[in-house]
Amino acid sequence: MPAPSPHFVSSDVVERVISWDDVIAQVRKAYSVPHAESVCPPRTVARDAGLWLRTLTAVPPGARYMGAKLFGIGRRRTLQYVVVLIDQETGEIAGFVDANLITAYRTAATSAVAVDLLAASGPQVMGLLGSGAEAQSHLRAIARVRNLKTVQVFSPTPEKREAFARQFTQELGVECRAVASAEEAVAGNDIVVAAARSRNEEPILFGRWLRPGMVVVSIGSTLPEQREIDSSVVAACDLIVCDVIDEVITETGDMIAAVRDGVEFKSKIVSLNQLVSQPKADGAANPRMPLFKSVGSALQDLAVAELVFDKACAQGLATSLPIKFLLKGRGLREKT
Repeated sequence: MPAPSPHFVSSDVVERVISWDDVIAQVRKAYSVPHAESVCPPRTVARDAGLWLRTLTAVPPGARYMGAKLFGIGRRRTLQYVVVLIDQETGEIAGFVDANLITAYRTAATSAVAVDLLAASGPQVMGLLGSGAEAQSHLRAIARVRNLKTVQVFSPTPEKREAFARQFTQELGVECRAVASAEEAVAGNDIVVAAARSRNEEPILFGRWLRPGMVVVSIGSTLPEQREIDSSVVAACDLIVCDVIDEVITETGDMIAAVRDGVEFKSKIVSLNQLVSQPKADGAANPRMPLFKSVGSALQDLAVAELVFDKACAQGLATSLPIKFLLKGRGLREKT
C-alpha cells in the first residue's frame, strides 16, 4: 500500500517562511507541555577514524509530527543537516527539511525562552562572547524578548568583532560596542551569552567576572572534549537550567570538568521543561545568578521543523518528491 509522496523543504524556503517571533513561540509551546524523558531520548553519536554521525529523535506531545535530525562530519570536514518528519497518526514519512537554518534558529530561540523566564524585565545590557553564526542568532533572538540598551561583544579577531558591532548597531538600532577582552564584554552586564568556544578548548568565561543578578547563557560545549565556561561559573550560579539534563551533566566538557574540580551542582539543576511548564517550581523563583546550559535537542528541532514545514506546504513552497514509501499495515506480515 503506497503512502502519499513526501515533501522536501529546502534551506532557501526555510529562510523565506521562518521568523524569530514564530520560532520562539513554537519552542515555548513545545516546552510548556510536561513530558517524560522517553519523549526525547539521549542523542546517539557514532564515531570512527575522524568520522561522526549524530542522531536526535523525539515524539513531541501534542504535535502533528515525530521524527529525527541527522547530521555527520565527513572526511572532508563538511556536513549537512536533515530533519525527517513522520506523521504521529499514520506513521507516514511526511517530509524532509534542510535543517541547517533550523539548527541555528532553534538554539537561539530556546535560549531566548530561558532568558525571558530568568532575566529581569525592563531594559538590559548584554555581553556577548563570540561573533559567529550562533552569536548573531542569539543577539537577534534575545532582542525579541528583551529591550536591549547596549551590547558589548568580544571575539579574538578585532576585525570580526568590529564588523559585528557595526552590523548589529544598524540592524537592531541598539548600541553595539566591540571590546578588547572577554572580561570587558562581561563587565556590568545583565545578560551574558557565551557562544564561542576557544580554539584550544580552554574556558572563556570565569566566575570572578560575574555579579549577582546576571543571567548567563552557555551553548558552545556539547561534547566531552569541548570547553566554554570555567568550573567557577558553575560554582557561582545558584540555578542551572538545562534543556537536556543528563546530556549536560555527562556529555559536556564544562560539567565534566566541574565534577572533576569538586563542584557540587546537581542540587541546583532544573529542566527547561519544568521551568516553562511549572514556572513556580522550587528553586526556579528569584534566582540570584542563573545559568542556562544548552546542548540542543530533537524536541527543539522537531518543533521548528514542523512550523516551517506546515508554512511551506501551505504557501505552495514545498517540493513534492517523485518517490513513495511502502506503508505497512496491521495486516502485513513483519519481516524477520
